[in-house]
Amino acid sequence: MGDMTNSDFYSKNQRNESSHGGEFGCTMEELRSLMELRGTEAVVKIKETYGDTDTICRRLKTSPVEGLPGTAPDLEKRKQIFGQNFIPPKKPKTFLQLVWEALQDVTLIILEIAAIISLGLSFYHPPGENNEGCATAQAGAEDEGEAEAGWIEGAAILLSVICVVLVTAFNDWSKEKQFRGLQSRIEQEQKFTVVRAGQVVQIPVAEIVVGDIAQVKYGDLLPADGLFIQGNDLKIDESSLTGESDQVRKSVDKDPMLLSGTHVMEGSGRMVVTAVGVNSQTGIIFTLLGAGGEEEEKKDKKGKPNALVDQKRSKMQDGNVDASQSKAKQQDGAAAMEMQPLKSAEGGDTDDKKKASMHKKEKSVLQGKLTKLAVQIGKAGLVMSAITVIILVLYFTVDTFVVNQKPWLPECTPVYVQYFVKFFIIGVTVLVVAVPEGLPLAVTISLAYSVKKMMKDNNLVRHLDACETMGNATAICSDKTGTLTTNRMTVVQVYVGDVHYKEVPDPSSINAKTMELLVNAIAINSAYTTKILPPEKEGALPKQVGNKTECGLLGFVLDLKQDYESVRSQMPEEKLYKVYTFNSVRKSMSTVIKLPDESFRMYSKGASEIVLKKCCKILNGAGEPRVFRPRDRDEMVKKVIEPMACDGLRTICVAYRDLPGSPEPDWDNENDILNDLTCICVVGIEDPVRPEVPEAIRKCQRAGITVRMVTGDNINTARAIAIKCGIIHPGEDFLCLEGKEFNRRIRNEKGEIEQERIDKIWPKLRVLARSSPTDKHTLVKGIIDSTHTEQRQVVAVTGDGTNDGPALKKADVGFAMGIAGTDVAKEASDIILTDDNFSSIVKAVMWGRNVYDSISKFLQFQLTVNVVAVIVAFTGACITQDSPLKAVQMLWVNLIMDTFASLALATEPPTETLLLRKPYGRNKPLISRTMMKNILGHAVYQLTLIFTLLFVGEKMFQIDSGRNAPLHSPPSEHYTIIFNTFVMMQLFNEINARKIHGERNVFDGIFRNPIFCTIVLGTFAIQVIATIPTSRLKFLKEAGRLTQKEEIPEEELNEDVEEIDHAERELRRGQILWFRGLNRIQTQIEVVNTFKSGASFQGALRRQSSVTSQSQDVANLSSPSRVSLSNALSSPTSLPPAAAGRECESLPPRVPPPPAPGGQEGRGRGARDSGGRRS
Repeated sequence: MGDMTNSDFYSKNQRNESSHGGEFGCTMEELRSLMELRGTEAVVKIKETYGDTDTICRRLKTSPVEGLPGTAPDLEKRKQIFGQNFIPPKKPKTFLQLVWEALQDVTLIILEIAAIISLGLSFYHPPGENNEGCATAQAGAEDEGEAEAGWIEGAAILLSVICVVLVTAFNDWSKEKQFRGLQSRIEQEQKFTVVRAGQVVQIPVAEIVVGDIAQVKYGDLLPADGLFIQGNDLKIDESSLTGESDQVRKSVDKDPMLLSGTHVMEGSGRMVVTAVGVNSQTGIIFTLLGAGGEEEEKKDKKGKPNALVDQKRSKMQDGNVDASQSKAKQQDGAAAMEMQPLKSAEGGDTDDKKKASMHKKEKSVLQGKLTKLAVQIGKAGLVMSAITVIILVLYFTVDTFVVNQKPWLPECTPVYVQYFVKFFIIGVTVLVVAVPEGLPLAVTISLAYSVKKMMKDNNLVRHLDACETMGNATAICSDKTGTLTTNRMTVVQVYVGDVHYKEVPDPSSINAKTMELLVNAIAINSAYTTKILPPEKEGALPKQVGNKTECGLLGFVLDLKQDYESVRSQMPEEKLYKVYTFNSVRKSMSTVIKLPDESFRMYSKGASEIVLKKCCKILNGAGEPRVFRPRDRDEMVKKVIEPMACDGLRTICVAYRDLPGSPEPDWDNENDILNDLTCICVVGIEDPVRPEVPEAIRKCQRAGITVRMVTGDNINTARAIAIKCGIIHPGEDFLCLEGKEFNRRIRNEKGEIEQERIDKIWPKLRVLARSSPTDKHTLVKGIIDSTHTEQRQVVAVTGDGTNDGPALKKADVGFAMGIAGTDVAKEASDIILTDDNFSSIVKAVMWGRNVYDSISKFLQFQLTVNVVAVIVAFTGACITQDSPLKAVQMLWVNLIMDTFASLALATEPPTETLLLRKPYGRNKPLISRTMMKNILGHAVYQLTLIFTLLFVGEKMFQIDSGRNAPLHSPPSEHYTIIFNTFVMMQLFNEINARKIHGERNVFDGIFRNPIFCTIVLGTFAIQVIATIPTSRLKFLKEAGRLTQKEEIPEEELNEDVEEIDHAERELRRGQILWFRGLNRIQTQIEVVNTFKSGASFQGALRRQSSVTSQSQDVANLSSPSRVSLSNALSSPTSLPPAAAGRECESLPPRVPPPPAPGGQEGRGRGARDSGGRRS
């Protein structure tokens, strides 16, 4: 990338650069181009331009030992000149974009088209409309006010579509928002260690500035670019930037370039930060990918695509110099993505990572099942709707053209088209009802709700579906240290000077020479970042910082009344000659120091059986080395190490070796160096089991989940802890293996792993000790790929170390430790345990099962609705030519019932009973037999009731039949009853749907879910309000009347009777509206005049009277088909006589109404009663 540093960039920022050049000895651009070099090129460039790294530190006004002074003005200035360590996140999708995406749904598009056609046709009055010969039931269809109702259907469908789209978009939007909140939470928790004013401090990654001295150690994810200034054995995995999976060894003289977004795989050291944020290597890649949203926009505005890179760079500089302060303020709160460079693993995915994450593409158990189900339902719905349309069209054509033998007249074409559109809409309705739109919603709500609640249970979910997969887990491979145990190490036994002490010995009983060696070996040969700090509260335990095993050893030094700090101050970290850091292959750590006489001494510590094999001497009681032969070692293992391990202690051997100063040993030949050691002592470190773990493991076992312990510890220690935890019970048939034995059993003669061999081992394996990270990965992969059981195993894995990354990625659900975990482990995981506690995993299982159950509950409810609605719509359409449930009503059911039901059923809290059954597994169908029984049983009951109402309902309630109503006829009381009954049955079925395992009491725990109660009551209320006709709500008409009864004219009280008596005075609706409009204006004028004249009593009376007349109009207009004129004119007070006279003159002569075919009169009444209802 070096050649891209361009003149355009410079010219743009000349002013800034020149002024900054004076303050710091190097500009941002110089540092940035330096960081683009690699290896020897970089070393040469540093030598030529600066001399060495110390000079760079001086130019950046920082000290390699003391770090930055850390004063606010200095940090602010650095942020202004070199930028912040923050990459602006990608802009989230706007609400409108989400709306647009929601509109892409096929069923919705079909509906929209149908609705628009229906709307268009309702406003189009074809010439053949009044032609008697057009269609069978046409005669009374377009009667008087009834044509007016035609547009309602189309408009209502569009309205419901808009509702569905808005609900979906809002859900997506809130999901996105939640996820961003989660991301920023994960990122804000990311801290990094830097040296400021000589103090080692942890600061949020976003606070790192150029010139900071950062301490890097095993497991870190580097947050910025820098130059390596000092350290030991540092190896970096740069695959996230280069794609090369080999680890790169870093050294000051060969390759000092440390790049952001890369992982420290081994060793430790210090670096001086040279580039942050958008100027770091990861930042540049991110900007090119367009993650820096602002740059993208500016680019579009300038519209110079060729100069893209120059522009971007100049902009970054601009942005950082001018806008950085304002940006810093804005984004302080939303320090959203400061860790984004660290996401490079996902952002700039390399082949290596892609391979690793390939298996993650496999759908989660639930997703797989739901997709399958949705496709099946969709197909069934399509077939049903197609059949419905075909039957309707055939019936109509046969009836019209064959039975009644009517010719197809050209002027009738539009009328027929209207019929066909109606049939099409009925067909689409059937389809809409068949497809459970509520399902994706239920899944989203359920997952989002669970994720939010799991936060309280110390589970930080990074991938939504992990939470549901966890409910199906059949195996958990857990670490021992820190997860099952407290990770607070203390030395409780020691073997020193030929004596095995069962507790920490008195310092006087240890030889002085031995004591000095012991204290030095522990103090110097451990990370200097590991410390024991005084307790925070009175009476609390001292605080352990850093590697817990080393903390245990330092605690042992303090227990021996010695001081490790003084040893460290005499031998500061810079003076250490060579360090062999701990890694999973060595299983030991060694540090070489130069003694005053120019010779070398190496201190070593590590797993006892490994270090003892390299010892040829041991210190005796007098502090003198004596010979230590293999048979002495075997005896020591039997008498000291095994008893310690059987007590569940971790055994560590501390040893040393003196090496000559000349000739200097070949430090790279590890095998020769790490040999011929002298053993100082062997300690037994206790890491007590967490008190809540045995109970949690018992719950797991009861829930059908096998817990396996995978640890790097000695097999006896591991077995002892496993028994304490309850992973294994004495007398059971199980296996405890060491890594070596495990590998021997699973590999064939050629050394290849064979699945059949693994299948023989894993079902009984409970403890895998002394295991390497590859063993863990092999075991996880072996269990997942196994076909040994009829269900594929779903495996969860916990890990905290960098080396656990592959196993965490391979597992179905990876749990990383929030406290002890390295960044690499967190990056590879799906869920982060914020308290590192095994019992939180049990909570995750509970929530996972709860999600699965919530979806099943919703499905049980949804499918009952769908089965009933589809059958009703289908048979109704075939028998009565019209669906008893209109498209709008179906959409109402779909929208309100499904959306709200998904919210109600998806937020049921989990209970302990979820842990009493076995996992569902991958092959068990989503709809169990019990659920099927519930669905079909309820469907039969509902269908019986609805068909009874449909075919004999009018007789039962003595109302007019709503069947065979003509096109565009208004709603009938009959069908309103059916609709109401249908909705109420769904509402109560929602309560039934709360239980899916055949429990008898469906009300059990109903008040634990307030959301559920609110929704059921709310839906009930809306339904009641929506479907009760206005004319029945007498109390609403009382508003605005006088209290004295005398003043109300008598005929108004008999309004309902009047209306039927004066049926022959029927008027057209348009004229009444016209009349009402005039009346309204009149009233307005009246009011104004009254106020002008000083509100006399007469004015008040007139006003009251006019209000009365208006309220009456409202009542009259609740009947769309017939309106009585006499009532409308019953109150002459509201018009001056002249106006009233004019009004009457303008009315046309009375026309007797046409005869009402098929109970028209009755339908008029029904229409009046349910006129206010169209949902």
